Parts: sequence; C-alpha cells; structure tokens
Amino acid sequence: MINPATQQDEITDIFIENQLIIAIGDKPQGFTADKVIDASGQLVLPGLIDIQCRVREPGFTHKASIASETRAAAMNGITSLCIPPDSKPITDNSAIVEQIHHSNQKAGNRCHIYTIGAITRKLNGEHLSNMGTLKLAGCVALSNALQPFANNLVQRRAMEYAAGQNMLVVIQPYDHALYSNGCAHEGALATRLGLPPIPEAAETAALAKDIELVAQTGATTHFGQISCARSVDMIRQAKKDGLPITADVSMHQLFLTDRDIDYFDTNKLTIPPLRSEQDKAALRQGLIDGTIDCICSDHQPHDADAKLKPFPSAEPGISALDTLLPLLFKLVEEGVLKLPQAVNKLTLKPASIFALPTGQIAPGELADIIIVDDQCHYQCDSARFLSAGKNTPFHGWDFTARVTTTMVAGTIIE
Repeated sequence: MINPATQQDEITDIFIENQLIIAIGDKPQGFTADKVIDASGQLVLPGLIDIQCRVREPGFTHKASIASETRAAAMNGITSLCIPPDSKPITDNSAIVEQIHHSNQKAGNRCHIYTIGAITRKLNGEHLSNMGTLKLAGCVALSNALQPFANNLVQRRAMEYAAGQNMLVVIQPYDHALYSNGCAHEGALATRLGLPPIPEAAETAALAKDIELVAQTGATTHFGQISCARSVDMIRQAKKDGLPITADVSMHQLFLTDRDIDYFDTNKLTIPPLRSEQDKAALRQGLIDGTIDCICSDHQPHDADAKLKPFPSAEPGISALDTLLPLLFKLVEEGVLKLPQAVNKLTLKPASIFALPTGQIAPGELADIIIVDDQCHYQCDSARFLSAGKNTPFHGWDFTARVTTTMVAGTIIE
C-alpha cells in the first residue's frame, strides 16, 4: 500500500465496510468479509484525482459523454473528476450542476464528479455569476475557463467576490491578444514549418497580471496547465512571497516538446502549445521542488473529424484518461519522482487544494482505492481506449503499469 497522506509504504491488509475503510492492518473484531481481493504482488493506491477533465456533456456528446468518460476514468484508476464550466450550456447556475450530477447518477456513478462553476455569467467576462448559489449547489471552485474578462476591473471584482465566498479561483493564464490564433510554440520549428506562433508571453504576461490580482484581492487561486519555465519561476517567487496560490501541469507537457509536432501531427496540437526542451525540464523541476503542486490530464476527447483538418485549423486537445496512470509510472521509471511523490501529485495534493473528501487510504475515509500491476508490459493502442476520444500522441509508446481493480466508495467498478 502506498498512501502519501501517512507516508505509508508497506505490505498490509485493508478492511472495507459499506462505502468506508474501517481498518488497516489488523482485522476488526467480528469482521467477516463477503469478498476478498488478493492484491499480492501489486500496488494498492488511493484513487487518482483529475482536476481538469472535459467529459463533453452537456453540449458536445458527438465527441464523448459522461457515461463514456466516467467509465474510462474509473477503469484507468481515476475515481474523481473536476470538470470545467465551459460545457454547453455553461455551468453558471445550479440547474446545470444538478443536470451534470443527474447524468452521472444515470451513468452509474462510476466515479465522483466535481463541478467548477463559471465565475461570470455565460463566461462572458462581464457580469458576475451567483457564486453563492453555485457553492450551495456543490461547485468546488470557480473559473472563467479560457474566456477573457472584459477588463481587469471585472476580474478583480470576481476574485474579491470569490474570496468573500471562500471559494477557490481556477485560472489558466491566457492572453488572447498574444495568442493571436497561433497554434505552435514560438521558436525555430514553428518558423520552419510556417505555423502561426504562440509566444511564452501569451502565458507569462497573463500570469503576471493574475498574480498581482491575487496579491490585491487575497483570493485563493489555482493556476492550471502551466507550460513555461518562466511561469514556474514566477509561481515559485509568488509562493515565497506568501501568496495563496497553487499550480498544476498537464501530464503531456512533462513528456512532449514542440519538436514532436514535426510532420504536422494534430494529435500533438494543444493549448497551451507544447513548449521547448528547456521548458519541459523546468516543469519537471517544478514538480520535484513543489513549485508545481499537482498533475492533471487536461483530458479533451475529440471526434475523428476534429483532428483531420490542417494543423492550424484542427481542434486542440488530447484524450488523456487512458494514459494518465501509465505516464505517471513513467515519471517514476525516468527518476523524475519517487513513487510516493508521484502518487501524491494525483491524489492527496489535488484533494487538499480543491477540498475534496478523498485522496487517501485511512480508517473512516471513502473507499476510493485502485490496484495497479506495475510489472506488465504493453504498447499504448488508441483503438483500445475506453474513452470515446482516440486522439492521443502516445500511440505506440511502451507502458509498464495498468489498473486491475478500481473501487469507488466501496463499489468495484466493472
């Protein structure tokens, strides 16, 4: 059992009753198991938590659905999903939150879904949403997704209101003017391929402004999908200054660079774009020293047509649920993180940032548990993905870890 919350790394037994873990180690008096799972030779971990996952429902069910993506998540060891507000309709009122949870219930509650509410109405960046109502409906955070605020004053008011509601603000630093319809990291490769560039300043200029607004408003803020070395430095300094901020990185940014988009592979088209080798190294270092708190999948399943267009016109995003866990173990294999540290980045850390009731194995906690075979060897095959989206840049990669059992609130998912 690997449990970052208690730093346990040991061979032991876990006892579960109804939805909860009731004991670890010695069997409770009078306990009789209805079912015994033999996990000998395998790893038992807390269920993974993915804090940035688009399930495409409501509004884009031609790409995927809550039913398809929650099953894909659970069978790949992800027991909790945080979904951003840019569905259709926008998650800016309690009715949409209820609709999402009803759809998850109808799909069998294969994993927990936590909604991130829109911080402005319809994500228009002008009028603040009813954040108190969204909080009461169960939203765990607020965001404007990738939509711009009308101006800095609106963003400041939104962050002040969120702080007053004691709600986490999630921001992906994104300067729309500097992105300017670009599709590739600004560098030699984009120039050689004739692709519209996206400079690092498209992220760092926005991040600098956002950090200043955190200092001004005191809003607890999480920066998502960081991609640049300079961004890591800025977040490191802001943390040293005592600002209430955290950050994550998408898993694919830890393995791929702009060089991988050669031959115009649209499965490697992402926003933010794949950056330089130096940026990748800085992101990995940020994970090691704790500047970057956790990892997300940034799962964006697409239908086949979305990726068949020319590179600048194709839709960005990667189908990432099926590769999140094996890539986590690849970070361990490559010596970037030790296994308990790696597991922490996808369990306890995101749970603590988003105040989720999961992320650890302990008596009294929800039995969100996965069993992993870390000694298997197989090639990634997108055709066998459980996600409805097959758009992955990792097809053909060699992996060594696979989930054999997933338990969500004490129920084995099949």
